[in-house]
Amino acid sequence: MSATIGIAGAGLLGRLLAWRLARAGHRVSVFDPAQAPQPSFDGRQAAGYTAAGMLSPLAELDNSSAHVAALGWRSIALWREIVSTLQARPHFAERGSLLLAHRSDIGAAQRVLSRLSTAAPSTPQAQALSSNDLQSLEPALQGAAHAWLLPQEGQIDTVATMLALQAEAPDVTWHWGVSVDTLRRGEMRLSDGSSHRFDCVFDVRGIGAGPALPVRGVRGEIVWLHAPGHGLTRPVRLLHPRHRVYLVPRSSDVVLVGASEIESEDRSAMSLRSAVELMAAAHSVMPALAEARIQRLDVNLRPALPDNEPRTDVEPGLVRINGLFRHGWLLAPALVEDALQRCGLAATSTAPEMAT
Repeated sequence: MSATIGIAGAGLLGRLLAWRLARAGHRVSVFDPAQAPQPSFDGRQAAGYTAAGMLSPLAELDNSSAHVAALGWRSIALWREIVSTLQARPHFAERGSLLLAHRSDIGAAQRVLSRLSTAAPSTPQAQALSSNDLQSLEPALQGAAHAWLLPQEGQIDTVATMLALQAEAPDVTWHWGVSVDTLRRGEMRLSDGSSHRFDCVFDVRGIGAGPALPVRGVRGEIVWLHAPGHGLTRPVRLLHPRHRVYLVPRSSDVVLVGASEIESEDRSAMSLRSAVELMAAAHSVMPALAEARIQRLDVNLRPALPDNEPRTDVEPGLVRINGLFRHGWLLAPALVEDALQRCGLAATSTAPEMAT
């Protein structure tokens, strides 16, 4: 039976929900304060745009729970299904990722690897690589003394996927430049005082959902580098004294360098210190970046709850999903699937489980 659905928030969760629900035959309306669906890169757009698109459930066991990792493995299978359905076919790959460490950081690396192996022993495990192994896999990487392959992890083009989910959601009504004030069961009140009734409403506003939820913003920063012919094909995590530094190829000409987590709600531009540290760390393992050109310094806030775990609240006529922290792209498909199953609004996906 077709239902009327209201969604507060057109970030990654909102677009995935709208796409899924519309394909299931429901009548969907989405409300978001952004002026347009495209990225603005001004620090106030959907947090899903400020993401490198690493799908790393194994690596995230370093600082998150086995539950988050299990959701991540499920999401990789779901992303495979979703991307194959989208006409735009945004880039998606499952070639694993790399963990690198300089000689002075081997102790920290061993502690990380120990946590990964003990947190979820039944999942794929990190594989040590020799210098020759690393050169065979990624010739562009040089300078790291130690390397490990994290198998079956993936990556996705976040910007292209966000745009495709919005553009290819059939018959969804998108209300841009509209803020949602409060949500109740089957009701959505807008900031202009108007009220709208639905069979069910979804609150996926991220940090905009406060104070109804104890959500805080966690600052994320990404450097976009134009480096034609850079040669990198897999996401890379580099152990660093201050940051979780990653390098992710977005295309054959663009590499993203970022830090996943800074406990601050500051939306101002990236500091010189952050920019220098991130790019110096990236250059230390990828010398070709010395001649890269800086395209963009992107900053945004990701929504986190006090325990840094995702949370889904379901009651008749009202669903809240929040707290994706730095795991938005890793968790969103599995959380949407779970919420829709609990609501009885969509059929179970047929995406295959992770192969072990």
